[in-house]
Amino acid sequence: MPNSQPGFATIEWTDAGVRMIDQTVLPAQEIYRTYTDYQGVAEAIRSMVIRGAPAIGVAAAMGVALGIKNSRATSVHGLRTEFEVIASTISATRPTAVNLFWAVERMRRLLESVLAEAGSESEKIGAVKARLEEEAKRMLAEDIAVNQAMARAGAPLLPDDGIVLTHCNAGALATGGYGTALGVIRAAVENGKKIQVFADETRPFLQGARLTAWELSRDGIPVTLITDSMAGHFMKQGRIQAAIVGADRIAANGDVANKIGTYTVAVLARENGIPFYVAAPLSTVDLKLTSGDQIPIEERSAREVTHVAGVSIAPADVEARHPAFDVTPHRYVTAIITERGVAREPYTESLAAMFLEVDSRQSTADSKCPSTRL
Repeated sequence: MPNSQPGFATIEWTDAGVRMIDQTVLPAQEIYRTYTDYQGVAEAIRSMVIRGAPAIGVAAAMGVALGIKNSRATSVHGLRTEFEVIASTISATRPTAVNLFWAVERMRRLLESVLAEAGSESEKIGAVKARLEEEAKRMLAEDIAVNQAMARAGAPLLPDDGIVLTHCNAGALATGGYGTALGVIRAAVENGKKIQVFADETRPFLQGARLTAWELSRDGIPVTLITDSMAGHFMKQGRIQAAIVGADRIAANGDVANKIGTYTVAVLARENGIPFYVAAPLSTVDLKLTSGDQIPIEERSAREVTHVAGVSIAPADVEARHPAFDVTPHRYVTAIITERGVAREPYTESLAAMFLEVDSRQSTADSKCPSTRL
């Protein structure tokens, strides 16, 4: 059973503010930054001090809670107005990871639930501040538990002895703790499987080289760094037995948006008869979108392509593009691993069924304890 946690905290709520490990300077430096207002949290998300869909969701919730904690509103109307400013600021940071919007909406529902309770305006304002802070902390704890449930579900899919390829970073750094794709790998290793990892470097932000390799080496899991263009070579040689990645948004039909280059890995895996798995919480599944064609793709600065660590690697006048994500069609996805189990084709049915199970359990919990409903 997966239970070990990394020796670092991706994000945490402290009395001083929201504390995060700065992922832009890893692995050269392990620096923690504390943000005392929601604007700082929003900028941390935008600048990728914190990244990874689940971690962004937790950060968004904490940013909202921090903004409301600092509010000087004296009326319910004023508090609602301020909440919407905070929510819109955080929602505008990055467009692709649906966990961010899911988290903001969850905080909005709780705000309205608390404001609907009996009490004076001052009592309601005080209750909102306390409850939003509690909820942000709860979401962090939930995320870790969800990752561990995903790990239990996914570990049996990995080979007993072999090499697993991963792309980008879907580890503890991308979540509240433990990880999605790397969480599945961690659990497999904890269960005695002899797994080695090939980590794509993941140009241009180098999440694989800087973050995944750092995490796995700290855990003592054998990791070999390769360039993105080497994946097909090693697959053709029979060196890789499975590929597993995380996700930033999954459409109802199973199309998966993940870090740019994921689509290439999936196509290569299919060509070479290798299973391609996606590990992501249900909060990453967006049933409102019928296909991946509707997923917004973030376009980041071209400078992240033309420069590495601030050093230019291209002619000064060359044009560059940087779509941060691509969409892998569901036909290339062997299975989607969630906290509710493993979904397979047809995803329109298997993913929807998982949400029905969650709704059923929530309804039962609400009937026993109505105050828990969000």
